[in-house]
Amino acid sequence: MVKQIILAERPKGEPNKEAFKMEERELPELKDGEVLLTGKFYSVDPYMRGRMSDSKSYVAPFEVGEPISGGVVAQVEESKSSDFAKGDYVIGNLPWATQTVAEAKELRKVGEEDVPLHYYLGVLGMPGLTAYFGLMDIGQPKEGETVVVSGAAGAVGLVVGQIAKIQGCKVVGIAGSDEKIEMLKSEFGYDEGINYKTAGNMQEAVKKACPDGVDIYYDNVGGEVSDGVIMNLNFHARIPLCGQISLYNSKETPTGPRIQPMLLTRSVLMKGFIVSNYQDKFPEGMRKLGQWIREGNVKFTETIVEGFDKLPEAFLGLFSGKNQGKMIVQA
Repeated sequence: MVKQIILAERPKGEPNKEAFKMEERELPELKDGEVLLTGKFYSVDPYMRGRMSDSKSYVAPFEVGEPISGGVVAQVEESKSSDFAKGDYVIGNLPWATQTVAEAKELRKVGEEDVPLHYYLGVLGMPGLTAYFGLMDIGQPKEGETVVVSGAAGAVGLVVGQIAKIQGCKVVGIAGSDEKIEMLKSEFGYDEGINYKTAGNMQEAVKKACPDGVDIYYDNVGGEVSDGVIMNLNFHARIPLCGQISLYNSKETPTGPRIQPMLLTRSVLMKGFIVSNYQDKFPEGMRKLGQWIREGNVKFTETIVEGFDKLPEAFLGLFSGKNQGKMIVQA
């Protein structure tokens, strides 16, 4: 019998532990082309909150009574595929289960590079690639420009800031504690930081940190934080729209400033994206990120929670800012 964590109910507003339930089940026998996997590292990500609802989105919702799923690094225990052998490490979109049977064609082998396995869920995985393509393709950073990153101490934000510094930009990070701001500046090369919980008037706080205005705003959070940044945009500014975590648990969509006049009169580009838009370019992103890691220009940090049964707790911690960098659960 293996353990799995299912979606017990669709949450209204901010989810709690009642949305999850632990169950045990038997695994089916292996068929040709399948592998038996043991989960080692599990990714928890803000986008999963959207999948807990049944509203229309870019990805199908989780089904009530079925396992939550996400990025998992797992080890092959048994294989009926010529692509993988026992002991190989793989990554795929897999259920929250201690063991699972998966089709080999849905998996990718990892562990051949000299990096920790959990990096494939972070800087060399979805968050790192999201940072790379959002900034480089939509942001189009130029030397001397000012880049503001919200959610800067999260898995994506940490990488965005460092890539912007490589491009010769001034980088300002927005996060939710003085400890995180100090980390951004002392460990990850950010020039300035704003604690949105203590800053008061965000428009004035951004203006003080960015006296020459904002050329690129990498938006991970939305809400009042973004309202304040947008009022400081320069002409021809660019906004890679990556996430809106401040609104994910809202029961109603709040009415904020009408930003269209600002976008219009300052010729601003705002473009939403998801990382799978760039799937055919993933090898390019992996090469560049790997190069920067080897050169010491990109560093990374994770918040690693021990224990498969802590997956719901780790996920819920994303919405109260308990993570620095990528939130990962190690089985």
